[in-house]
Amino acid sequence: MQIGDRTIRAGEGAVCMLSTANRDGSVFPWGDQLDVERDARRHLAFGFGVRQCLGQPLARLELQIALETLLRRLPGLRLAVPFGQIRFRPNAVVYGVETLPIAW
Repeated sequence: MQIGDRTIRAGEGAVCMLSTANRDGSVFPWGDQLDVERDARRHLAFGFGVRQCLGQPLARLELQIALETLLRRLPGLRLAVPFGQIRFRPNAVVYGVETLPIAW
């Protein structure tokens, strides 16, 4: 199998890091920046094609309901520290933050 300029031979392994793919600058300009209005329809968080997660619509609906409810109930919700002080977990399987200090 040829991927870009790399050949993967029979019996060799490969690891797909979806969190890295979803930050690919050739697909998502400024992929390292949070942009809730970004057109991210081509992300790989739920797989793709025949391997696409069947729970994708439910997960998206749950997240939409949770975020809308949180922001409605806590309208003054904000970071308790400057964004630059937030520590991210760059080498984790699931990309995220170490802690997220908030205030309201």
